[in-house]
This record gives sequence, structure tokens and C-alpha cells, in this order.
Amino acid sequence: MNAVVYLRVSTLGQLDGFGLDVQEQACRAYAKANGLQVAATFRDEGVSGTLEATDRDGLMSALARLRHGDADALLVARLDRLARSLTVQEAVLAQVWKHHRAVHSVDVGEVMRDDPDDPMRTAMRQMAGVFAQLDRGMVVKRMRDGRRAKAAHGGRAVGPAPYGYRAQSGMLRPIPAEQDALTLMRNLRAAGQTCAFIAAALSHEGYPTKRGGRWTSPVVSRILSRPPVPSVQIARDPTPEPALAVAGSEG
Repeated sequence: MNAVVYLRVSTLGQLDGFGLDVQEQACRAYAKANGLQVAATFRDEGVSGTLEATDRDGLMSALARLRHGDADALLVARLDRLARSLTVQEAVLAQVWKHHRAVHSVDVGEVMRDDPDDPMRTAMRQMAGVFAQLDRGMVVKRMRDGRRAKAAHGGRAVGPAPYGYRAQSGMLRPIPAEQDALTLMRNLRAAGQTCAFIAAALSHEGYPTKRGGRWTSPVVSRILSRPPVPSVQIARDPTPEPALAVAGSEG
């Protein structure tokens, strides 16, 4: 049986030591022990597990292999690598099972399909998904509480500046080229365009990314999902910067 391996880390996942290399080693060891042949490996790096499958390039590629019959199973190190949101997890599992493919997770083995004669099977899987979602929510809350406590003592509570800004002397100063890109993103999203469409539009217009890579739908989704920057953190006399002409990836 051929399997496609799916690996994912978000910022939180990188901090907990369960990085891409660790996941891949675990998946390959599981495949060898269980008679699976790894046909391909797909990765989403720095991508939240709460994002829909359509906003994750690696996951979409893995699902396409399964849909086209190029593999028989999807293999992940843990189900929370597949999704940290219960609704996303269940949607992905349903899509795989719809095409009569299997799902394997290193920590629990094959994830059995729903059986009307065994409702406990579904309940236990979904309960594990609920706790994975809760765990992520608690981590995010602790980080938010820490930032609020730091902000209460003055200055900016978060280290790296968000897209559209640069940090200087504890304040954020707008970057004109990135602010223009933000405006385009928000306008296209308000018009109902997908993150993939927005990424292509940004690349076509030559807007810069934060770290010199390429625009992708997960990068756009992350930027658009962030809350607005509080006005108290923005310097009132921003220093103009020249617009950059080359596009690239925030992540």
C-alpha cells in the first residue's frame, strides 16, 4: 500500500519541539513497521492547523494524490498535524474516506471510518480533536495574556513587526509598499476573492513580502487573519521608505 506523508508545523508547533524532521522520521518508521510504501511527502511550514485545507498548499497536494489514485493512504505523525480545529479535521477525514482511501496516524494507527454500529468510535476521535483544539486555544491565551501584561508596562508587546510595519524604538512605523499591499489584500478579500487569487495578484503587481520569498495562499491567510494593530502602537510620524519592486514570502 502506497502512502503520502503530510507534515505541518506552525509557530507553536516549532516551539514544542515537534518539527518537520521529527515528524518525518516518525512517519517513515511507522510506514516501515506497517508495510506502507512512502510515495511522496508534502509539507506546510509555518501554517496554522486551524486553516482550511484549501489554504494549505501541502495538504491540497497530498489530497490530490489520494483523489487521483496515486496513493492509498494519508499518513501523519498525529492528527493535530492534520488539523488543530475539529471541524477542519473532520472535513479532511471525510474527503479522504470519500475516495475510499485510508488515514494513518503514528500515535493511534489507522483512523477507522465512522461506523453507525459503533458511535463510540466517532465520539472518541472527535473528543481527541476537541482537546487538541482546546490545547491550542490555551497556548494562544497564555501568549496573549503575556503580551497584554508586557504592553501594560509600555512599549510593544510582540517582537517581530507584523506585515505592513517595521519596529523602531518600541513603536511601529508603517512601510508604504507593504501598506499598499495590505489595502489590496483587504479589498480583494472583501470582494470575495480566495487567498490563492490574492497571492497571485500580489505577485503580479510586484508587491514585497516581509522576508523575500514568494506569495502563497497560506501567507496571505495568515496576514489577513491577524487583528488590526492598535493605534497606540503606531508612531504618528512614520518615516517614508522607498517601495520595493520585487515580490517574495513572509514566512
